[in-house]
Amino acid sequence: MLRTVLTLLALSAGLMSAPALPASEFDQLIADFEAHELAFNPIRAGEQGDLEAAARWPDQSPGRLAEKLASERLFQERLQAIPIDTLDENEAVSHAVLDYLLSSRLDLAPFDARRVGFTNDSGFFSFPFNLAARTRPSTRAEAEAWIHRLRALPDYLQSQVAWLQRGVDDGFVQPGLVAERVLEQIEALAEQPLENHDLLAPIRALPERMDSDERERLMEEAQQVIAGNVIPAYQSLAVFFRDVYLAEPRKSLGISAVPDGRDYYRALVRYHTTLQTTPEEVHQRGQAEVERIRAEMDEVIEASGFEGDFAEFLQYLRTDPKFYAQSERELLMHAAFIAKRADDAMPRFFRHLPRLPYGVRPVPASIAPNYTTGRYWAGNLDAGMAGGYMVNTYRLDQRPLYELPALTVHEAVPGHHHQVAIAQELENVPDFRRNTYITAFGEGWALYTEHLAIEMGIYETPYEDFGRLTYEMWRACRLVVDTGLHYFDWSREQAEACLLENSALSEHNVRTEIDRYISWPGQALAYKTGELLIRELRSEAETTLGDEFDLRAFHDHLLAMGAMPLSALESRMKRWIDNQTN
Repeated sequence: MLRTVLTLLALSAGLMSAPALPASEFDQLIADFEAHELAFNPIRAGEQGDLEAAARWPDQSPGRLAEKLASERLFQERLQAIPIDTLDENEAVSHAVLDYLLSSRLDLAPFDARRVGFTNDSGFFSFPFNLAARTRPSTRAEAEAWIHRLRALPDYLQSQVAWLQRGVDDGFVQPGLVAERVLEQIEALAEQPLENHDLLAPIRALPERMDSDERERLMEEAQQVIAGNVIPAYQSLAVFFRDVYLAEPRKSLGISAVPDGRDYYRALVRYHTTLQTTPEEVHQRGQAEVERIRAEMDEVIEASGFEGDFAEFLQYLRTDPKFYAQSERELLMHAAFIAKRADDAMPRFFRHLPRLPYGVRPVPASIAPNYTTGRYWAGNLDAGMAGGYMVNTYRLDQRPLYELPALTVHEAVPGHHHQVAIAQELENVPDFRRNTYITAFGEGWALYTEHLAIEMGIYETPYEDFGRLTYEMWRACRLVVDTGLHYFDWSREQAEACLLENSALSEHNVRTEIDRYISWPGQALAYKTGELLIRELRSEAETTLGDEFDLRAFHDHLLAMGAMPLSALESRMKRWIDNQTN
């Protein structure tokens, strides 16, 4: 991280004006790192047209991963030797992002996180299904590569089981309640009917122009592989979870309870926030935010005219049928209408809009019970796939309509879809800049847009405004709950109380969210951390520039170079503010 700090100091001091060296050492480093990434990531290589890679899964063997890590240590040494004053602004951002990637990988490597390669709702077991949903072969060779990849899926799953077994042997495992949720999902995946199997999606998507006999042959071959290889592999995986992983389930909740867990959590706090901060500092920041947001909630309740206390208002929101859709279609229609209203407002807040559109889709039924309320699935313009605003239609009585406006702008536009699609369309940047998702940047931006939606006119009732505050409280409680669970030995009841007593989130959502935080330590800290910085930067720009402040220019500049660590973002935006005054 030291090198990132030096980069930012150089940026702030204006040293980036020095001319870049032709065919520079930095250019060669970037080219070598890109080749390294493709060599160890057959998924990305396959998406770029490498048919041999498209038939393989990532090699997760200890030897191959050790080889990868050794290469990354050398990359870090080369990066630290690059003179900062030879880099232009675009290269400096690449330097900061690459330093974050390499430093994080090296910091986290000693903890062997692959021993817990899953969360409560996703992981290595669901990855093939997610990949199938975005794989769109257009030729016979591409379809055959997918079938070869399916044939190799049992070995991939077995390599993951080997890591899980190592975790069992070391005592470095997920809590039993998390593993139980995952077992349910694995059993559901193992029981999918062959004729409608999700892993057949790439074959079903073959272009109609392909010879029908050829399409039928490929479909039959894929079905044979799924029936003979894939389904038995998932059945075997379920047996492992049931008979081995859950034989003596871990009863503790926080990661601090496993060997080296406290050191691991401190590293995760730095990784997910991208800052040199501590669990204690994050916890205190969260408590302050909870107190601030709670005061705003009281003001909204008073403005609504509701007669009753805070707890009674929450009960009213959670139980009155008028706040809930009566069918899955109705919920999706509400979400789609809000999305189109947000689309309509976008040109008033952004000059640069991406080419890739997005759709509103239901979360697949096979994962919906343990899945979050909504999520964004990235699209791919080259592959002909729009982005996906995924709405969970499971348990309609737990999906209040007053939360939909905040959810929609967060997952679709101007939140995740807008930011991710712009990053995908970046030109003259390394491939890793287009594809790296830095949580504090991406989630911080999406949470910022929930507040921006006030100006966009998205919230039409006090209840929807309270829904917005509920979502902001949700992210503030995350700072308190995640550190509480994983560093301060909180109980599940303490964690749930923060959300149940301070927000209108449904009890089902609270339970699934707490499961998520238990299973994914540190990730929940990124949202508020990033949002607070972006709001501070906007406030500084408005104060400094006054009538000269251009909100569309501010937004466009913030997103123009893709995701980056928060320290790099802060330096870049402060330089922009300074440049507007000159």
